[in-house]
Amino acid sequence: MGQITELLSRVNGGDKVARDALFALAYGELKKLAHVRLYQGGRSEMLDTTALVHEAYIRFIQSSELRSEDRRSFFAFASQVMRNVIVDTARARLAQRRGGGAPELTLSTQLLEHLSSGEEAILDVHEALLLLEQAEPRLAQLVEMRYYGGYTEAEIAETLGVTERTVQRDWNKARLLLKAALQRP
Repeated sequence: MGQITELLSRVNGGDKVARDALFALAYGELKKLAHVRLYQGGRSEMLDTTALVHEAYIRFIQSSELRSEDRRSFFAFASQVMRNVIVDTARARLAQRRGGGAPELTLSTQLLEHLSSGEEAILDVHEALLLLEQAEPRLAQLVEMRYYGGYTEAEIAETLGVTERTVQRDWNKARLLLKAALQRP
């Protein structure tokens, strides 16, 4: 049993010292995961790699829930938490950009052309993934693991208990379904 798996079993037993040790041990890998997520997937103007890891850690502590028994499931859960952090940050930024409840006042109609749409794209992908999750839960899990978690096809196949060829077929199917969901009016 690896160190992370051992620490996870202690954390699930309520050991807060083990929780801190777990994150200290996994910090480097969590930063790599955050880097992959931010710079290959959905760039965020509000978050950097370190901020994403720290915000995910805070959410772990606040939820007091680690649904993980082993190393792989821990990092899959971490990628899901990071996704939620990115989506929540994008929503907050869009709400702020839309005035955050302040009265609307348009100074120039040309300003809207220069606003970035990165946060909107993140939310669009999130909504499409929720639709996929309702229709095909395994495909949604595969997308989370590959897109948000940076898992290889071999790692996904091992985790899901399928062949690499099935992962490749499912990935192609998931991409087509997500593309269709993103192109909906």
